[in-house]
Amino acid sequence: MATNVQVEKNANENNINLIKRFTRRVQGSGILPRVRGIRYSQRVASGYVKKKKTLKSMEHKKNILELIKMGKMPEKFTRFSR
Repeated sequence: MATNVQVEKNANENNINLIKRFTRRVQGSGILPRVRGIRYSQRVASGYVKKKKTLKSMEHKKNILELIKMGKMPEKFTRFSR
């Protein structure tokens, strides 16, 4: 969805005024807020990626609980106990 902003130089207009007019036109069109809004957006993760992440976190939790049972990690360090 491309939105072009175009300005033409008037007869008695210098380059600085042309740039200022172009900048105002771009700001008024709302292109920059939209582009800046989508700059850091991430696409939705697929089901397979979610499953892999869940399995990895479950494995990590299992390892932490085993370390706690063996006494190699303090109990109050756990973040996932309720």
